[in-house]
Amino acid sequence: MLDHSGPGRDLRNFALPESGQLLATGDVWEPYRLLDRHGLRVEPVAVYFKDLLAADTPATTLRSYGNDLLRWWRFLWALDIEWDRAVREDARDFMLWMQLADKPVRVHWRRRNAPAGEGRPALKAATEAPVPGSPNPVTGKPTIGKKYAASTRAHCEMVLRTFYDFHLASNSGSLLVNPFPLDRSRRRGRANAHHNPMEDFKAQRTGRYRPRVPERIPRRVPDDSTPRSSRGCARTGTGPCWPPGSPPVPGRRSS
Repeated sequence: MLDHSGPGRDLRNFALPESGQLLATGDVWEPYRLLDRHGLRVEPVAVYFKDLLAADTPATTLRSYGNDLLRWWRFLWALDIEWDRAVREDARDFMLWMQLADKPVRVHWRRRNAPAGEGRPALKAATEAPVPGSPNPVTGKPTIGKKYAASTRAHCEMVLRTFYDFHLASNSGSLLVNPFPLDRSRRRGRANAHHNPMEDFKAQRTGRYRPRVPERIPRRVPDDSTPRSSRGCARTGTGPCWPPGSPPVPGRRSS
């Protein structure tokens, strides 16, 4: 049984419920709509999305923000907490859960109604499948891991903090505080107000529960690997790239 009390809440066995959805409407006036467990529109999110649209925010950003808001709403629904009554202990536990828990494994919507053993592709052998989080041997980019990435958690914290800042400024509902506050150890006032142009910018007024995002390793391709675009140009004889020593092609302009 999950203890709902703040300091004593145990999230080791907590499972995020698969309730509600982010619906793509195809309507330019409301590209995405967050629906609750009963299929009704979540009005606080709808108002926030409308304000973002007025600020010339693209629909792809609304989709990205909506996924983070849906994750937070599912957390609130599981603990039976109203969105405008959430406190900082709730935000703390949510960010801690995203940091330590494994990501929920969802069955693709196309295969949810398929009988067992039918309509599902064969899984790769354990020896063939890469270890989650291991780097790609060619590009060096890590594969998708079992945990939420630091960039995902940082983006989610930013979205929820700005969402509650918007409703605090609008005096919405029974909201008294922002559950996702700024770090109290930072200086007050405008960030970098007295910045010396000869020095680097310092990280000021960051979110209290915002994780540190490591610098991304640039992708690399070994010198002995031919880029896919070059292989396509050599095979079809079209395109702006021509591999060295390629035979002349009729109609091709000589450089």
